[in-house]
Formats: sequence, structure tokens, C-alpha cells
Amino acid sequence: MSKWKYVKVERGGRWVTLTLNRPQVLNALNQELLQELGEIFDWIASVMEIHVVIVRGAGEKAFAAGADIAQFVDLQTDAEARQLSRLGQNVFQQIENLHKPVIMAVNGYALGGGCELALAGDIVLAAEHARFGQPEVNLGIIPGYGGTVRLSRAIGISRALQLCMTGDPFTAQEAKEWGWVWRVLPFDQLFAEAENLAKQLSNQPAQALAQLKKTIRQGYELPLAEALELESKAFGTVWETTDRKEGISAFLEKRKPLFRGK
Repeated sequence: MSKWKYVKVERGGRWVTLTLNRPQVLNALNQELLQELGEIFDWIASVMEIHVVIVRGAGEKAFAAGADIAQFVDLQTDAEARQLSRLGQNVFQQIENLHKPVIMAVNGYALGGGCELALAGDIVLAAEHARFGQPEVNLGIIPGYGGTVRLSRAIGISRALQLCMTGDPFTAQEAKEWGWVWRVLPFDQLFAEAENLAKQLSNQPAQALAQLKKTIRQGYELPLAEALELESKAFGTVWETTDRKEGISAFLEKRKPLFRGK
């Protein structure tokens, strides 16, 4: 699929792989790439046959080494800076709100906007040599694509403050120990593992996964009573699906369920 210039889109089974494709600049996130991501996730949301998304970077060095600093030179005013910030925030919010699992396969540097992109995913796999960080303070600015919010929720306020204030990077293994990254793998195993996970998730009941993502993400931000009510409503929603009937029937009949996303 060649509609997009900076993001390579490949279908595989019931999942799709998106490759950030600017390896000559370590897959830096320019405004055009962000806009393409927004268009692509709009498209993914509308295609029922796509159940899972994998996001990766081209090459071995970088997932995305940050925003494209060259474009910062043209930003002169508060309003222009806010507009750029909102672009990144809106696209990453699209990813977070997508009713399908999004796997981030972090194959190298994920700094600045690249780290913020990874934070918007649901499951993060990382190569052993991957490095994360929010170094914006070294440019006299702060993260603007959601990093100040999502990093603290992923690894805790104290660590997020220390890392954002110093601009220090952190390793994939540290991110795993802090509970954000799920698995750390050799580079040559990373993408195969991402596809294995995508295949596994694509065979799960799609509506149950959508409700799980919604209740876990939204429930985390709600008071307990409201979160429990949200869970109860979601439980009722999936109870009326064909996949629920198939899952229970398969369990009672001691066979593997065949979920159809209905």
C-alpha cells in the first residue's frame, strides 16, 4: 500500500504493520508523518478485518528519535507551538482510543516524540539495545505530545520527574523493571515476537478486547465507583455478542473457540 510517503503499511493476516519510514533521519516525526499516522489510524478504525496494529521503525537504529527539530526553526509564536503540540497529542490520542490493540515494537531509539508515541500503545516490546527518553529540557522546552502525562502514569511520578528534568535516557530493561515495557528481546527476534503476539490477539474476541481496552484505560482515571460501573456496562455489552456464546459453548464442549468478532 503506497498511499503514504512516510509510513509503510503492510497487511498480514488480521493485523497491520506500520513502519515509520524516515531511516535517514532516525525516523524523526515531522508534521507530515504525524498527519499520515492520523489518516492511517482513521482508516484502521473503519476496517473490521483489521484486529491488531503493530508500529515499528525502519532500520535497526531507531524506532523514532523524536520530533523533527529542523521544523522547530519555523515556529515563532506561542500559537504555532501549541498547534504543533495539539497535532501530536491528537494523533497519539487516536492511537490510545482505537478500539483495537496496538503493539509498539521498539527497535532502537525512542526519544522525545518517539517515546511519547510508544507510550500511546497498549503493549510495548523492545529490542535489547532500545533506549527511551524525554530529553526536551535540553532544548529549553518540555514534552508536548503527551509525555508529561503518560510517562508518569507508566512509570510513576517520581521517576518521570527525574527523567524529564534531567533529560537522561533509560534502557529497555529499566522500562521493563518499572512495569511499562512487557518484553525485552534480541533485535533479530523482536518483529517475529510482535507478529506472534498480533496473531494471538487477532484470534481473540474483538469486541471483548475493545471493551477491555476501554475499561482499563478509562477506569484507571475514574473514581472506583464510576470505574466499576463502566466495567459492569462493558460486561453487559460483551454478554450479548455471538463470540460470548461461542466462547462458553467451546469451553463446555472442550474445544477451541472460533471467534468471529461479532
